[in-house]
Amino acid sequence: MRAYLVRVDAVIVQAVIAGALSFSHLHDLAAATGQGGWKAWAYPVSVDLLLVAAWRRMRQQQRAGQAAGSPRLWFLVALAASLGANVATAGLLDLDHVPASLRVVVAGWPAVAFFGGTLLAHAPHGEEEATTRAAVDAPAPDVLPAPAPESTTVEPETVPAPSPGPAVALPPVLIDRVRALADEHRSATGRPADPDAVRARLGLPPSMTPSVAAHL
Repeated sequence: MRAYLVRVDAVIVQAVIAGALSFSHLHDLAAATGQGGWKAWAYPVSVDLLLVAAWRRMRQQQRAGQAAGSPRLWFLVALAASLGANVATAGLLDLDHVPASLRVVVAGWPAVAFFGGTLLAHAPHGEEEATTRAAVDAPAPDVLPAPAPESTTVEPETVPAPSPGPAVALPPVLIDRVRALADEHRSATGRPADPDAVRARLGLPPSMTPSVAAHL
C-alpha cells in the first residue's frame, strides 16, 4: 500500500511540474507576440483546458463504443499548440523578434479553441446507446390470446403455432438509425432492406424484428 502511494505521489508531482513548465512556456510565447497582461495568462489556460476536455471526451466515446475521431483531432491540435510553445521558447526562436506568421497563429488561437470546445460540448454522450439498451431491455407487453370459438365437433388437440409478438415502439434515435441503414442498403443493392438483417446490424434481439419492420 505504501509503495502504491509513493508511486501515485510521484506521478502527481511529475504532472504538476510538466504542467507548470508548459504553462510558463505558453505564457512567454503569448507575451512575446504582443498578448500582454491577463491575455498572456489566458492562453495557457485555454490550451490546457482544450487538451484535457478533448482527452476526457475521447475516452468517454471509446468506452461507449463510439468513434472518437473528432475528440482525437482536437486533442492533437491542443497538444501541437503546447509542444510548439515549448519548442519555440527553448532558444530556437528570438522572442524579441517574433515572426508575423506566429503572431497570426497566436492571435487566431481563441477562435480555434472556442470552435473546438463548442464541438466537444455538443458531441454525443452515449445517449443513443443508452436509449437502444433501454428499448431492448424493456419487457414486451402481455397479450392474452383470443378465446377460441366454440365448436360442437370434437377435433384432436393440436398445439398452436407460436406467433410473433407485437411490435415494440422504438425511440426516435433508433428509428432514424433503422431508416438510415435501410436507405444505405437500397442505394447499394437497389433492393429493400431485410428487417431481420437491419435488426442484426443494430445488435437487437430477434424479438425486435417486427418493430424494425414497422419502420422500413
